[in-house]
Amino acid sequence: MIPRLKFAHLPTPIEILPRLTEALGGPRLLVKRDDQTGLAFGGNKIRKLEFLIADAQAQGAQMLITAGAVQSNHCRQTAAAAARFGFKCILVLTGDPPAQVSGNLLLDHLFGAEIVWAEKSQREVVLQQTFDQAQREGHKPYLVPYGGSNPVGALGYAFAVEEFVGQGMDADWIVFASSSGGTQAGLVLGARLFGYKGKILGISVDEPERVLQERVVKLASETAEGLGKRIEFSPDEILVNADYNTAGYGVLTEAEREAIHLFARYDGLLLDPVYTGRAAAGMIDLIRKGFFKKDETALFWHTGGTTALFAEMYGQNLL
Repeated sequence: MIPRLKFAHLPTPIEILPRLTEALGGPRLLVKRDDQTGLAFGGNKIRKLEFLIADAQAQGAQMLITAGAVQSNHCRQTAAAAARFGFKCILVLTGDPPAQVSGNLLLDHLFGAEIVWAEKSQREVVLQQTFDQAQREGHKPYLVPYGGSNPVGALGYAFAVEEFVGQGMDADWIVFASSSGGTQAGLVLGARLFGYKGKILGISVDEPERVLQERVVKLASETAEGLGKRIEFSPDEILVNADYNTAGYGVLTEAEREAIHLFARYDGLLLDPVYTGRAAAGMIDLIRKGFFKKDETALFWHTGGTTALFAEMYGQNLL
């Protein structure tokens, strides 16, 4: 049996978005509220951390180490899980310490995480050095992968599909933000295991289409292998749209700004500037271009991250 700590608030609800559906002229829109998974304002990483924290405990670890951007949702949730289960935590964050501590970074500090700063080009080197030093000092560290995206973490979204199917809300499409690949790999594997017949479309936040497809293929197959039987996928099976990331990671454009305003003003739903904002902007543009049929149902899988709305770097630009 695969170790799992059940601390997420599951199942997350599925809601209909009637006013946004009407405003955009169809298809019928649903939202899966993984922004409500509970710990530390929720988000998709909590599903992954249920398996990753259990694995860390099984290995006798005493410290969690991971990496991300200054406003990383993954780092915030990892720091919270470390506090919840009694681990020390070190976060390797890209860039320099900001003059104003806000958003996710503020929460990282509240959860007691130690912050190590690194240039983006050196982040992996600094991450390994931090891990090696923690080992030498006898802290028994556990390396949580970037985005929680390895064959252990991706299990969270394989079983999320089982949850979704059991909720009885049919959807022709699942649309979501895709970056490190773990969420998409889990969804693709879960669809195969639990009989979801619709299409799974990842809106890339930062990676080229082929890079993300190949990453998801590898991870989905390795995750299946961890369940006892390797399943082979091909890149062409993995639906990725990388048309909306040309501005660069975390760069707020008018498209994300409009998406955030539309979701908020039509259905009272908050998105974040980096992930769900970009994925929603892509979905909205595809709706306007007629990509989805009017009589179809598209489920937007909300992966969380709304705490970034309160980061100094985004707040004023959203108004």
